[in-house]
Amino acid sequence: MRRIATVAALAFCAALLPATAAHAANPAVMIVKVYANSPGADTGSNASLNGEYITLKNTTAATINLYRWTIRDKANHVYTFTGNFNLLPGRFISVHTGSGTNTGGNRFWGLGGYVWNNAGDTAYLRTPSGANFDTCTWGAVASYKLC
Repeated sequence: MRRIATVAALAFCAALLPATAAHAANPAVMIVKVYANSPGADTGSNASLNGEYITLKNTTAATINLYRWTIRDKANHVYTFTGNFNLLPGRFISVHTGSGTNTGGNRFWGLGGYVWNNAGDTAYLRTPSGANFDTCTWGAVASYKLC
């Protein structure tokens, strides 16, 4: 009898796994691209720094406020969304490493050095509470990684 109950409990838990895995594979906001190796020589110019960026997408039908969400790498460079930044349904936002004027589709980290390692790195998207929401990991890339 105990064996039947254990098998039934395991079957019930297994039935829940696909929904959990599907949610993890398709979060509401997901990292879709990391352009780790900006085009041309790594001169450290603002144009070169802005050629390095990460792109997020709102995959839902609802607007998502990214206030206090963070993007970070393995070395703990941290970008924090400030103000009430609303990512509209189905829209993308790119966060560039260098400086610039923030728009609805582009944000600027304002750093003077590169963030994403061409030889491999991990990008983390975290909620305001610090919970990991999505990640993208890559090895050596010629230019970018689709996540």
